[in-house]
Amino acid sequence: MDSIDREIIALLQSNARLPLKALANEVHLSSPAVSARIERLENEGIIEGYKAVLNHEKTGHPIVAFINLDLDPTDKVKFYPYIEKCKNVLECACVTGQYSMLIKVCFESTGALDSFIGELQQFGKTNTQIVFSTPIKPRSIQL
Repeated sequence: MDSIDREIIALLQSNARLPLKALANEVHLSSPAVSARIERLENEGIIEGYKAVLNHEKTGHPIVAFINLDLDPTDKVKFYPYIEKCKNVLECACVTGQYSMLIKVCFESTGALDSFIGELQQFGKTNTQIVFSTPIKPRSIQL
C-alpha cells in the first residue's frame, strides 16, 4: 500500500459513493488506474465492502445498547448461529475480561430490548448498558 492507496481509502471512507472520476481527480490519476487500485485493495481484503450508514432513531430503533454476555466456551457452537440470525444485533465481539462476548444492539423500545436479553440469558449471565449518546460515531482507522 502506498500513499495514493491511503488517499483513495481515506476518500472512500468519507464518501464511498464518490464517483470514480472525482476520486481520480483527487489523487491525480486516470479513472482506469484508480479503478485498478480499488479492485486490488478489494482483492487483497483491505477494502471488505461498502455500506449505507443508517440513523437508528429515524428507522424506529432509537434504543442502542451494549450487552456483555458470560458465555461458556462450549456453547459457542450454538451461540454463533443464534446471534448471527438476530436482526437487531449490530455487532458481536469475543472479548477478554469478566464477560466473553460484547454485543451491540438496537431496538424500537426498552421492552423489546428486555425480551431479547431474556432470550440471550439462555447462554449465560448478562450485563447491559443503554447508550445515552454517541459523541464519536463508528469510524474506520485513518491510515
